[in-house]
Amino acid sequence: MVKDQNFLEDKASQCLDLAKKFGATDCEVLVSNSIDETVSFRNKILDEANRSDSLVASITTYINKKKSSIASSNLLNDNLKTLIERCVETTKLTPEDEFNSLPDKDLYSKDNLDLELYDDTSFENDKKIQYLKELEEKVFEEKKVINTESGFSQNKSNFILINSDGFSGGHKSSSFSSSCVVVAKDNGGMERDYEYTSKCHLDEIKKPEELAKLATDRTIKKLSPKKIGSEKLNLIFDKRIAKGILSAFAGAISSSSIARGTSFLKDKIGSEIFSKEITIIDKPDIKKGLGSQLFDGEGVHSNELCLVDKGILKSYLVDTYNGKKLNIKSNGRAGGSTNLYFDRGNTSYDDLLNSSSKAIYITETIGHGTNLITGDYSVGAAGYLIENGILKEPVNEITIAGNLKDMFKNLTLANDLEFEYATNSPTMMIEGMVVAGK
Repeated sequence: MVKDQNFLEDKASQCLDLAKKFGATDCEVLVSNSIDETVSFRNKILDEANRSDSLVASITTYINKKKSSIASSNLLNDNLKTLIERCVETTKLTPEDEFNSLPDKDLYSKDNLDLELYDDTSFENDKKIQYLKELEEKVFEEKKVINTESGFSQNKSNFILINSDGFSGGHKSSSFSSSCVVVAKDNGGMERDYEYTSKCHLDEIKKPEELAKLATDRTIKKLSPKKIGSEKLNLIFDKRIAKGILSAFAGAISSSSIARGTSFLKDKIGSEIFSKEITIIDKPDIKKGLGSQLFDGEGVHSNELCLVDKGILKSYLVDTYNGKKLNIKSNGRAGGSTNLYFDRGNTSYDDLLNSSSKAIYITETIGHGTNLITGDYSVGAAGYLIENGILKEPVNEITIAGNLKDMFKNLTLANDLEFEYATNSPTMMIEGMVVAGK
């Protein structure tokens, strides 16, 4: 069982009192407890089972505009006293930074809404093992499968965040996740693919047979891929891959990137960066959402943000420190986005596939080829050739390239949005991208 709120709050209050005693003018304390249990299988055989229990205190002390931090998993009283004394002494020696401070007091969260992020169900190891046995048995019903790796993990956590301005908040959360990687072989060679499921509540994850079928079908369809030449084509991104484009956008509008001047979206508030059909929302209060939160890592209330409204950039993801650099108030995004998504488009999935006589349906990208300073985008990819709306033979060993400035403007979304992850996108088409093949 994770530590209860009273235990965590007592430890946090003790740290706060010690920091003030040793001379800190302000202080922030996070005490968290997390228990992870993981079981993994390989080729229908139990590979390993692990359990970890982490209890950590993180303390940040301020002396006016000087700041330093320290963390420890040893929460014994004598150790905490020594650590915090050293932290305050280090703070005294740290150069001043005019932007160092706790958040403005009027921004702290006062909300106590239950977002239903915790499921107290305990899925014991024998049940995890049975789940994975069923999953792998289903995968190996396909004769072309030669290898599998699968896993099931359960996390239960609790935290308390307090500071010298009087803010105090925290909550329990849980997650249940399973993944399956499949390798298959035919005369054309070997291919691999995967599927996974992750939810806050156990009864909402995919059943083992469903997860197995999805992973197996994806892998079998990739066998005997075709090589294609180089040309400019419309690309249709599977939802799993499309959300990566949205993640790149989130990185480009983080206040740290904007303040450092390392984003191609610097000074673009109020500019039309997408087509008028595109709206992007970050919604922290979705019940059972994987990215849901009442407040960010600084205690600032997290409101719903419309980041892009009909193509126009409306807001950055702002924390306290970088917000002060930019003269913008924090909007509760220390740590980044919450439940981030493209609002659904107006085109059906089938119409999107039929919109070009020839296109490529992208199911996998390889590498991290996004330059957020220039917007240049180039990654390895695999997928399927589309002709007249029909998915044809698989293709691999291609590179797709463009610039996010142009990609954003030439982006069309289907109306098939689903909330499977913390970042979600409908199926996406981007027109006129460079495809480099054989």
